[in-house]
Amino acid sequence: MTNMKWILSRKVRWILIAVMLLVFMFSSRMNAQTSLPSDFGAKGALQDQDISIEEALTYAIQDEYLALARYEAVTKKFGTILPFSQIIQSEQQHIEALTRLMNQYKIEIPENNAQQYVSAPNTIKEAFQDGVKGELDNIAMYEAFLTIEKLPNDLAKVFSNLRDASKKHLVAFNFGLAQSN
Repeated sequence: MTNMKWILSRKVRWILIAVMLLVFMFSSRMNAQTSLPSDFGAKGALQDQDISIEEALTYAIQDEYLALARYEAVTKKFGTILPFSQIIQSEQQHIEALTRLMNQYKIEIPENNAQQYVSAPNTIKEAFQDGVKGELDNIAMYEAFLTIEKLPNDLAKVFSNLRDASKKHLVAFNFGLAQSN
């Protein structure tokens, strides 16, 4: 009977260890990851058929928040690696440009809650793949904004500049992806 208690308690301990190991393994990827809402950033903008100036600026700053959070997660996990560390500075400048426009047009600046939608990739190759996807979506979003009827010139200029910057980021991420293969 004593041996039976020892065996059962050993089994219980192994089960607990296995459960704890599984929780630990999945917690790093699921930790801060919440599903990206369908109406957030480029994802939302590319689904919206009738975008106002206020919505365009909101989608744009959300997407820039998302890019910044994505690239910060990469550098936090893998260290200061190019081009991520440089592009972080660009994303901060993009956010500042959009913030100025939102203040000028008296549009409420949304809270930066993008970190909850981002988790660090498992590999640097995956980081480059995520960067490519994010920049492609960002470029498509700004292209859509440039078709808004009666778009003020100052917005058109900023949206064009941000699209062009994303094209440069895309080149850098594609180069990094090719090097990581």
